[in-house]
Amino acid sequence: MRYAGIDIGSRSIELVVLENCEIIETKQADSGFDPMAQARKLLKGVEHDHIMATGYGRHLFELSFDTPTVTEIKAYAVGANALFPDVRTILDIGGQDSKAIALNENGKVMKFEMNDRCAAGTGKFLEIMAHALGFGLDQFGAEALKATKDIQISSMCTVFAESEVTSLVAKGEDRREIALGLHASVVRRAVGMLKRVCPDGNIFFAGGVAKNSCMCNLLEDALGQKITVPQNPQMVGALGAALLADERK
Repeated sequence: MRYAGIDIGSRSIELVVLENCEIIETKQADSGFDPMAQARKLLKGVEHDHIMATGYGRHLFELSFDTPTVTEIKAYAVGANALFPDVRTILDIGGQDSKAIALNENGKVMKFEMNDRCAAGTGKFLEIMAHALGFGLDQFGAEALKATKDIQISSMCTVFAESEVTSLVAKGEDRREIALGLHASVVRRAVGMLKRVCPDGNIFFAGGVAKNSCMCNLLEDALGQKITVPQNPQMVGALGAALLADERK
């Protein structure tokens, strides 16, 4: 039997297929303006017996494909626990939201906090700021790490922060120092969530922003500990959904 999990996020869609609890296939695509059309393309030719959806667009997927769904919180908890059973705290920063999740020794969710009301502290915030500074998103973190100091940004509101960044660039400030300041502002917000949810414990960093080297370095400095980043941080939710599809069978 093959079990699939699909994580339909605001920026990308991830698919994981399991057989005998082993990952046999993974796929990814941009969500685009029609996530369900993208999901159909992603599933084309993929053999599976059961599928479960999670993520931002899971309810649309349920209506379109008549399949069960699971919250991102539970999917990430199951996925993270499967990859690293010793992890007690998950930080997920995706395109549209960010969340901190505390787990017990059995991998069950004990407490969580989620920011889904504002783009501040999310991948979308970093994407907009990278564009404002003329950096590609894939080079944003690396360029920020080249700065010798950071320029603090006073606002976390995406609109006001973008205006502030544009003004700083016009004044001739170093773009890398501005970039480092922007990353630091996101890290401060993430650390605040983590400390409220679980002050101690190993940190598991998932979501697309976990691929940003500057975010990882600043988080470790702020927390005073190493963080765990999986090989494919964007696949954690889809993996959890696939494992839950297997349990549901």
